[in-house]
Amino acid sequence: MSGPRRIVDIVLDEQSVARRSPEVEHERAVALFDLLEENDFALHGAPGPYRLHLGVFEQRLVFSVHDEHDRKLRDVILSLTPFRKIVKDYFMVCESYYAAIKRLSNTQIEALDMGRRGLHNEGSELLRERLEGKIEVDHDTARRLFTLICALHIKA
Repeated sequence: MSGPRRIVDIVLDEQSVARRSPEVEHERAVALFDLLEENDFALHGAPGPYRLHLGVFEQRLVFSVHDEHDRKLRDVILSLTPFRKIVKDYFMVCESYYAAIKRLSNTQIEALDMGRRGLHNEGSELLRERLEGKIEVDHDTARRLFTLICALHIKA
């Protein structure tokens, strides 16, 4: 189903995508799938549905928003600087979480997972703030987009 406030296709700039652990690659694949299944996304001033090209160019995050026929509507460019610390912290907690699954108790794993989710929420809220006035997204869409941003080659 394709409505006006929807991403119907997403392309990650493969030159920007950082190769991470299999667990992180799995999270990226799940985020892509979930995002296409359910999202709320609206480019201000241009009705959808949309095709989104996401990448990094000259240390900036680029949301290249296209119409359903893949004609470019607008590029929304955000500085990566506000995201660097949270992405770095998020990956650090994720690595600890994945290592913990193999050797720690459920209580310790749950504590790391809560920290991971908290950072993920923080990153998604930052993304919503940075997109304000340009692109409107709901909380779940922002979370999935933040996961994809983490998958891009960001040297934290």
